[in-house]
Amino acid sequence: MIDPRPVGPVGPVLCVVGARPNYMKMAPIVRALDRHVPPLAHLLVHTGQHYDKDMNDRLFEDLDLPRPDINLEVGSASHAVQTAEVMRRFEPVID
Repeated sequence: MIDPRPVGPVGPVLCVVGARPNYMKMAPIVRALDRHVPPLAHLLVHTGQHYDKDMNDRLFEDLDLPRPDINLEVGSASHAVQTAEVMRRFEPVID
């Protein structure tokens, strides 16, 4: 019989959210990962593009999402600067 487990080290599933529509799409995925048997390690990574604390708090509450495990805290800037910062700050997460 073939062993279905992956070969080599396997890290957690990274669920990355940034803009509001991402949260709505990710909420059912995070809930499914939470219910999975056997457990699947996963981390919720927030880019921090939306820097308004009230908006973030409300979004997590409304969608019944846990607080992010990692916040990249990118903040507001031009699209190019935000994209570059997300890439720069995300690299250590995946290393």
